[in-house]
Amino acid sequence: MNLEEVRVTPIGGPEEQFFKFMMQEHHYLGALPKIGETLWYAAIYKKQWIALLSFSAPAWKCTVRDQWIGWNFRHQFDRLKLVTNNSRFLILPKWHFQNLGSRVLALVQKRIVHDWQAKFGHPILLMETFVDPLHFQGTVYKAANWIFLGNTKGYRRTRKGYSPKNQNPKMVFVKPLQRNTQHLLSRAYVQSSHRTGGSKMMLSAQHMQSLPSFFKSVPDPRRTHGRRHRLHTILAIAVGATLCGMHGYQAIADWAQSLGQKARQRFGCRVVNGYFQVPSMSVIRDVLLRVDPVSFDQALQSWNKCYGQEDTSLAIDGKTMRNALDEKGRQTHIIGVVGHETKNCYTQKK
Repeated sequence: MNLEEVRVTPIGGPEEQFFKFMMQEHHYLGALPKIGETLWYAAIYKKQWIALLSFSAPAWKCTVRDQWIGWNFRHQFDRLKLVTNNSRFLILPKWHFQNLGSRVLALVQKRIVHDWQAKFGHPILLMETFVDPLHFQGTVYKAANWIFLGNTKGYRRTRKGYSPKNQNPKMVFVKPLQRNTQHLLSRAYVQSSHRTGGSKMMLSAQHMQSLPSFFKSVPDPRRTHGRRHRLHTILAIAVGATLCGMHGYQAIADWAQSLGQKARQRFGCRVVNGYFQVPSMSVIRDVLLRVDPVSFDQALQSWNKCYGQEDTSLAIDGKTMRNALDEKGRQTHIIGVVGHETKNCYTQKK
């Protein structure tokens, strides 16, 4: 077999069904659906498919990867789209030739940056993969000069968060797509060409637990009768969703519904039949429209004072509020102070 004649090409359109069939038929983990940003490749030799690869969203958390990159949870959540996971790699039966695997990986590496930019509108800086040592030893990735970082802790994601017990750990390999990948992913302020427009940050457990306490002093504008959710819980959820990039009442409510039971407990949600319940969109909207803005702003400033220390520089920006007129008929102007690293608004002044 002449490896120089092997080429790789993205798979789309009617070929996708055959790709999924072959992956389901021959890969020990089966096929994966196309969810979110995903690219499928086929390696071709003399018009025949000889290997299949899929690249999709990276792991939310991976200790050895995150330590190798050097980012914290704020940077990590905003920059995960700059990482892709080689979620499947299959060499089809009868095509197991020496050096074929590393050759295919090298060909994909040469084109995936361009393909990803063209398909999704932003670059990628790092490829990662997880190898099950019960089946493989990662030889093909080692031969392709991927970096072995260590093993995972063995936990896997479930619909309710992560599995309660660790199972068989996986080997973690990464392949930087630029020489300064670690610096670009971990630096305090990411350059404009690498901004993906994703969520602003990820809330830690400490943030979730602390947020409600800052809003306990905010007066509740609602009648006592019929209150089901505490005011500080509603405000904390609304702020948490906004920090994570949600815009609008529906987006905030959807974010709240996506919270697991542990996260809901940290926000202080009410318990019904043993399950923590989050407020509905109508409740969130009603509270945000009626809450005292001055007290709310003061509580936010207090929270920022405690958790905004990661900003090494601040940006001061002015805005003219559309359709907002004062008593003299003049448009209202707002000046705000925003942290460069966290994107948090520290205060606003009319």
